[in-house]
Amino acid sequence: MRARCIGAILSVAALTTLAIPANAHAAAVACGGGVSTGRVAINGCISAQRGKEGRVYVREITAYVKARNTGPRAVNISYEAFFRVVSGGYWVKLGSGRTYVPAGGTLGPTEVGSSTRPCGPVKVEIRVHARAAGAAWSGWSTAGTAQCQT
Repeated sequence: MRARCIGAILSVAALTTLAIPANAHAAAVACGGGVSTGRVAINGCISAQRGKEGRVYVREITAYVKARNTGPRAVNISYEAFFRVVSGGYWVKLGSGRTYVPAGGTLGPTEVGSSTRPCGPVKVEIRVHARAAGAAWSGWSTAGTAQCQT
C-alpha cells in the first residue's frame, strides 16, 4: 500500500515536471502557407530568438517543418529547409531529414536546422519543401521574420 502511494506521488511529480516548459524565453514558432505532396500537407515554419554573443546582439533563426497526412496509409516523407536574407541574399541549405507520418496523423513542428545571424534591420526568410515516398517534391512553403525585433 505504501509503495503504491509513493509511486502515485512520483508519477504526479514527473507529469508536473513535463508540463513546465524547459525554456520560458523560447521564441514562438510562426508557420507560412501550406503546400502539398500527394496526400501530405506541408508548412514551413520559423522562429527567431534574440541573444547576445559577447558585445554583439544576434538572432538564432530556426526552420521547422509541419506535416499532415490526410491519406488512409502511413507515409515516409523527406524534407529540406533553406534560409536567406530577403534583400539580395541567396538561399543556403539549413538542413534536411526524413520521417514517418501515420495515416491521418500530424508531425511537428519539427526542427530542421538553424542559423545564428548578427542583428540588423533586415528581414530573413526560410523555405521548406517535402516529398512523400514515390511522389514529386512539393512547392515551397515560406515564412519570414525581422531579425531583431524589440
